[in-house]
Amino acid sequence: MSCSDRHRFALTTPLYYVNARPHIGSAYTTIAADALARYQRLKGLEVLSITGTDEHGQKIQRTAEEQNRDPQELCNEISGEFNALWQKLNIHYDRYSRTTDPRHAAIVKDFFARVWDKGDIYLGQQKGWYCVACEEFKEERDLLDDRHCPMHPNKQAEWRDEANYFFRLSNYQTQLETLFEQNPDFIQPASRRNEVVNFVQQGLQDFSISRVQLDWGIPVPNDPTHTLYVWFDALLGYVTALLEPDDEPTLDNALRHWWPIDLHLIGKDILRFHAVYWPAMLMSADLPLPGRVFGHGFLTKDGTKISKTIGNTIDPNDLIDRFSADAVRYYFLKEIEFGRDGDYNEERFINIVNADLANDLGNLLNRTLKMVNKYCGSCVPDVNPADLDASFTLKTTGETLGDRVDRAYQALEFHTACNSTLALIRDCNKFIDDRAPWTLFKQGEQVELERVLYTILESARLAAYLLSPIIPTLSTAIYTQIGFEIDFDQLETLKLLAFDQHSHWGCLQANQKLGKAEPIFRRIEIRVD
Repeated sequence: MSCSDRHRFALTTPLYYVNARPHIGSAYTTIAADALARYQRLKGLEVLSITGTDEHGQKIQRTAEEQNRDPQELCNEISGEFNALWQKLNIHYDRYSRTTDPRHAAIVKDFFARVWDKGDIYLGQQKGWYCVACEEFKEERDLLDDRHCPMHPNKQAEWRDEANYFFRLSNYQTQLETLFEQNPDFIQPASRRNEVVNFVQQGLQDFSISRVQLDWGIPVPNDPTHTLYVWFDALLGYVTALLEPDDEPTLDNALRHWWPIDLHLIGKDILRFHAVYWPAMLMSADLPLPGRVFGHGFLTKDGTKISKTIGNTIDPNDLIDRFSADAVRYYFLKEIEFGRDGDYNEERFINIVNADLANDLGNLLNRTLKMVNKYCGSCVPDVNPADLDASFTLKTTGETLGDRVDRAYQALEFHTACNSTLALIRDCNKFIDDRAPWTLFKQGEQVELERVLYTILESARLAAYLLSPIIPTLSTAIYTQIGFEIDFDQLETLKLLAFDQHSHWGCLQANQKLGKAEPIFRRIEIRVD
């Protein structure tokens, strides 16, 4: 039975590798996960949102040695930076999994024993070119000139010839092909699914799950001269995260409530591990499979691949400090179609958030509230939305908007949710100009004036609600000014904001006292250096 069948929804980001500080790519995945988790909570589901850090492996060991530091000290520092960034980005996670947690080692050993007893682990000889940065053996044909890794062009692959323990991935060729055929949505988007299907159809090779001459990791249970390979270890961090605080760390306890995970959100660079290795490992252990694996695209900056080598990295902390968390969340989910590669350009960033959040949404709310204060005594106009006829086109649009945005969130089409909602806001601004409430007031048409202002105010409320998973702080400001005592960042209060009610146009109550009208988003000025 899936978590969804139990009115639950569990999702994960990757467990981010702590050999380097958090970057915009990891922020992008986590923003999307948080937006989806918030949406599922509005839908009334019990949600478990998991993130964390992957802290074992040769990269960590070498980085610590280069800095003359203890590996655990290094892990603690970098993991803390990820955690701090999530706080700044207004990300609410329920579990933070660290693979150096002693409870995680117990889960890994328990799982290893199941797969060992199945006969799917054996000792063999591994020969080949190994990329330490990828923690993966590479086919020579896939390497660049002078055997540099295509994923890490500044890193040269190393030749390895050593005894390793292997997982019998080849045993699961047919089962994986059947999985992909019978569950076409298991891997998303479709382009990622096609990549994986083509890879599997070429024939699966057993993969190494241990390393020698590596101290920083979990020893192979029946042979401590070997250390478990980072992916066999790291993927199980999702399972460790399911343990309740007082649970004994056993596999059965971890799987008792929340397994299987409904959705793994990852970057496409680690798709093979999650869509091929991970389900095969779970099949070997006779465990249910996750519901979906979604591999999103890469980010570029000004059309160029982001690279430390060329110095065009994007510091998410800097973006937040200069532009706000909501602006960052909005740009990356609205401007980039989730699943495709996308670009960050600072001028476009500023233009988009200014146009959408400051001009269209912010100015609409501000000017409308000022008119309501002036013409209607600072209260929601006394209007029954059922009395509004077809000439009130905002009502017609608003009545279908919730369903359209609902489908968009379900499909992880965040850009569609944003664009559909902003279209209503733009219609509102045109509606004000066409109906001219100030003229209606001068002409003494108070009933029509109140209908117009109610229509605009309710449309702004609906937009704030539907965008709240993406811009929770701005949505709270809008709801507060409309007279609600609601904070979209207080997760326990989201139960008061049920999607079935608040996503429908017309739920704003007449005569509700409004709050103080203040700008919700100040325009960003382009910095001239």
